[in-house]
Amino acid sequence: MMKNVLNWLKKEAMLTLSLLAAVAGLIITPPSAALLHQIDWRTLGVLLMMLCVLEGFKQENVLQPLVNLAGKMKNMTAVSLFLVFGVFFSSMFVTNDVSLLIFVPLTILLFRSADKEKYILPVISMENIAAVRGSLLTPFGSPQNLFLYGQSNISVWKFLLHMSPLCVMSAVLLICFILFLYRKNRKETFVCDERALKPVEKTFKWWMYLGLFALVLLVIVTRTRWWLIALALVLGMIAAADRKLFAKVDYVLILTFLCFFVFSSSITANPSIAGFLERNVAGREYWWTIGMSQIISNVPASIVLYPFTKNFAGLIYGADTAGLCSLIGSLASVINYRIYVREYPGKGKNFIKVFTFISWAFFLIVVIPGLLLSQWNFFS
Repeated sequence: MMKNVLNWLKKEAMLTLSLLAAVAGLIITPPSAALLHQIDWRTLGVLLMMLCVLEGFKQENVLQPLVNLAGKMKNMTAVSLFLVFGVFFSSMFVTNDVSLLIFVPLTILLFRSADKEKYILPVISMENIAAVRGSLLTPFGSPQNLFLYGQSNISVWKFLLHMSPLCVMSAVLLICFILFLYRKNRKETFVCDERALKPVEKTFKWWMYLGLFALVLLVIVTRTRWWLIALALVLGMIAAADRKLFAKVDYVLILTFLCFFVFSSSITANPSIAGFLERNVAGREYWWTIGMSQIISNVPASIVLYPFTKNFAGLIYGADTAGLCSLIGSLASVINYRIYVREYPGKGKNFIKVFTFISWAFFLIVVIPGLLLSQWNFFS
């Protein structure tokens, strides 16, 4: 039993890290009613709704029309552009990790069937970049955006305005990277395996999950105080129509969030640690977020650093750039890695090598523009 638990914790490295952080935090500051009050329960509730609905999306093949469209492409440049930008745009709405769960297995299947496996690693590495940089545009594109937008008091339109320069620049760079990959033959042929193509059946549950998704987006954008009612409605409808879905939801991500909230609240309550962070983070939010994200990932780094932040732009731009440095920088990158090594056991080093090379090439181009943009005040 203990061996199974240890193996599971080893597999869920981010959860293990968050549990250790929470325990350390509770040692630093013993638990209290005030600690429970400081936990952002609204973000956890919204995240639970989103994960349930997106699991329904996968189950009901809501995005299957995109898959069918990819199968009609005739050359590698076109299909790679479609897949990468499928991740880029879908991540704005279904979160970066879900977009990778949808498109990376599809990419592997399509390229295997067309005998184009040599392109799998560079393309899914660019899909990873697309997930990280596409999702930064919207408040609900990534977990850190969801948290930071919920903490701020800015409108969704101002949020979109401030994030759009990074998003547009990233889209242009991704096109350049793909064209460079196929520079020797931009019309290299692609023939799809018909097994990847399926008819779309729009059942009651298909429409239900689409409607619930619209409700979750409304809760996020409006910041309504009635989010508990929305949570009860979402969970109630799923329980009535599709209760087996609850067994498939990624509760690990929610538990990870909860543990980091506990850690953040605990260290904030400690005068010595809070004083150190308060003296050193303000004015250096961009670099602190990028650096800390390489140790504990960008989501917990955002949670920990937010209370000590004076420059909101530096914090959120740093969090949305950190995922380009290393696997640990973003949970989405870890998910991408896990998908690949399940298909190609023993080739994790190959993934890390290609991923790191392409991601760092992208990072070195965008890091300074991101720093300059971080001086643009969200609240002006």
